[in-house]
Amino acid sequence: MRTNAWRKLPMGLTELCLDTTLRCGQSFRWRKVEDTWSCALHGRILSLRQDATHLYYQASFSERLVEPLTPPSATPASKIDSLLEDDDTEALVHHYLNLGPDLTKLYEQWSSVDANFKKKAPRFAGVRILKQDAWEALVGFICSSNNNIIRISQMMEKLCSHYGPLLGYIGTTPYHDLPSPVILADPKVEGQLRQLGFGYRAKYLYQTAVQICHGHDEGWLDNLRNPESPIMGQKITAAGEMQPGGRAGYRVAHEELLALQGVGPKVADCVCLMGLGWGEAVPVDTHVWQIAQRDYKFGKGKHSSLTKATYDAVGDRFRSLWGKEAGWAHSVLFTADLRAFSERLSAKIEVDTVKVEAESLGLKAAATSAPVTETKIEVLETKIKREFVEEEEEEQDRSVPSKTVSRAKRRKKT
Repeated sequence: MRTNAWRKLPMGLTELCLDTTLRCGQSFRWRKVEDTWSCALHGRILSLRQDATHLYYQASFSERLVEPLTPPSATPASKIDSLLEDDDTEALVHHYLNLGPDLTKLYEQWSSVDANFKKKAPRFAGVRILKQDAWEALVGFICSSNNNIIRISQMMEKLCSHYGPLLGYIGTTPYHDLPSPVILADPKVEGQLRQLGFGYRAKYLYQTAVQICHGHDEGWLDNLRNPESPIMGQKITAAGEMQPGGRAGYRVAHEELLALQGVGPKVADCVCLMGLGWGEAVPVDTHVWQIAQRDYKFGKGKHSSLTKATYDAVGDRFRSLWGKEAGWAHSVLFTADLRAFSERLSAKIEVDTVKVEAESLGLKAAATSAPVTETKIEVLETKIKREFVEEEEEEQDRSVPSKTVSRAKRRKKT
């Protein structure tokens, strides 16, 4: 592997919080070791970490991309030098993490029109919608059907390790990129995926790959993208006027995705939002439906259950509040409502309280306050870790049928 030196970009936690953005159910291939997140992405292993003022990034490339071939004369030195210098990692970081929009201004804009957002969102600053490849988003959210973050991540890891190209290692850990639709369109894949524990999702992944490879022209999926959010390196163009149900291009993309195997309205909206750049896409799962009922007066009259009409009404309501980035704003509230992140916030407040109380009593750090605070932090961090795992194990995918929710509610009342 050829690994570049760490580089940095000025970036405060209010503009980007990696720990929240990379673990809130958008992407399922990032691994965190100590304070560093890593993922095989665009032909390299990309590593990210941050502190209060900067985002740090590092790229590792396969030696095969930069070493001379055998015999050495087969690859001119000038060509090798060109490969070494042609590093677009900074552009990739900007693109993938969607660093262009001023997030502070967006939060202010959303807060100005929504008291609920204003109340909850400031505690969860730095949540960005990633600009993932459409194919990765599609695969990840097909795997999300009746699933949770831990198991989705395990499935994506199996998919990559069995079918994706190996890019290299960090330590002893291998990093494979995502396999292409052509690889998954092999007739043997469905049975193999079932053996790997994918269940009925194996059929959906195989058949979707076949549809993309043989039922559409090359580039069809990327052609559904929002032209205001193109793939990296392409020119930005206008996407049309915003309507209550979203721009025309979003509605077309959503409808075409529904023709794929394993793609319902929620998965289609997840792909539109997180893979195709349509910010007005609002995925409505049972969790978001609960938020809509509790905070936005849904759940009565004609919208008493999560039907197709209610699904559309929730999306329209959020779009009327937050405009063409409604899906982004809704994802902030979704994250703020997850118990794991709430517990982490409570822990931070509790630790700060311990420090303040110790100082107010005049206790010296060396004698009393430092041991008390350190013990408290250790206990709380253990609790946070356990509860985050519990949250992921319990949190159902964003596509549990509404009838199941209704039955669960009735059981709770009796």
